[in-house]
Amino acid sequence: MVPPWPLPLASSALTLFLGALTSLFLWYCYRLGSQDMQALGDGGRVGGVSGGPGRCSEAGRPSPRSSGELGDGPRMEGLVSRRLRAYARRYSWAGMGRVRRAAQGGPGPEGGPEVLGIQRPGLLFLPDLPSAPFVPRDAQRHDVELLESSFPAILRDFGAVSWDFSGTTPLPRGWSPPLAPGCYQLLLYQAGRCQPSNCRRCPGAYRALRGLRSFMSANTFGNAGFSVLLPGARLENRCGPTNARVRCHLGLKIPPGCELVVGGEPQCWAEGHCLLVDDSFLHTVAHNGSPEDGPRVVFIVDLWHPNVAGAERQALDFVFAPDP
Repeated sequence: MVPPWPLPLASSALTLFLGALTSLFLWYCYRLGSQDMQALGDGGRVGGVSGGPGRCSEAGRPSPRSSGELGDGPRMEGLVSRRLRAYARRYSWAGMGRVRRAAQGGPGPEGGPEVLGIQRPGLLFLPDLPSAPFVPRDAQRHDVELLESSFPAILRDFGAVSWDFSGTTPLPRGWSPPLAPGCYQLLLYQAGRCQPSNCRRCPGAYRALRGLRSFMSANTFGNAGFSVLLPGARLENRCGPTNARVRCHLGLKIPPGCELVVGGEPQCWAEGHCLLVDDSFLHTVAHNGSPEDGPRVVFIVDLWHPNVAGAERQALDFVFAPDP
């Protein structure tokens, strides 16, 4: 017969075993927390990458594809993936199939198998979204109707902040440096950040933005503001950073000779009416009118693509949150 363990020795061994398990658990929690904090820190830099110098999409931050910083393509994908993993640990992977695929690697400069040759989002390609250069108005009916009903107030706001756009004097307060000769903008939201002084100067436009249901107001892809194109100005072959958004153009002042071509399809603005544009397609805007015609003015708002689900929007808001 083998004598039983002495009770004090058995109790001591059990205590050591439980202590070892507790230490391993605490170490695991520490490592998990450290990775979350690192991912959160990296996520702040994700938003900053899209602000590099280079070509600009109209009424927004510079396009990351054209900024020259996507030589860091694999590094960028790594930042997005880590940020997404931090989101999933905090919340859930439920409904994240498309976002996860997008984070694992977007299309290259020549486009992937799911990307049309004329659709080249610079930073994030969300697969399986319906692709068309122009989106039907009914896809965002509430927001389109709200903006169109706010047309008189938004036009008044533009009159209050407008200037002669001669380029011979310093830029007035609130106006951004020109994207190209003859192309100016005043932003109420820039890369998901409210610009308080501009919002105070444009109360009608700000009220309209606050009433929108699908405005990308908490995401570095989201911008809103006035876009001015002088006669003779032209912005060619631009591509936005993602196909997860739709740009809403509300025409304010549309003289003759203005053109908008998206994905090879021409369209015309109309004063008081909205156009919904997928700017991840190659697009060109131009004002071919005479100097007497005056500037072309539109109010641009970035909306969520109507086929991006709520859970995906929440995840992308987390991944592409504005810099703190």
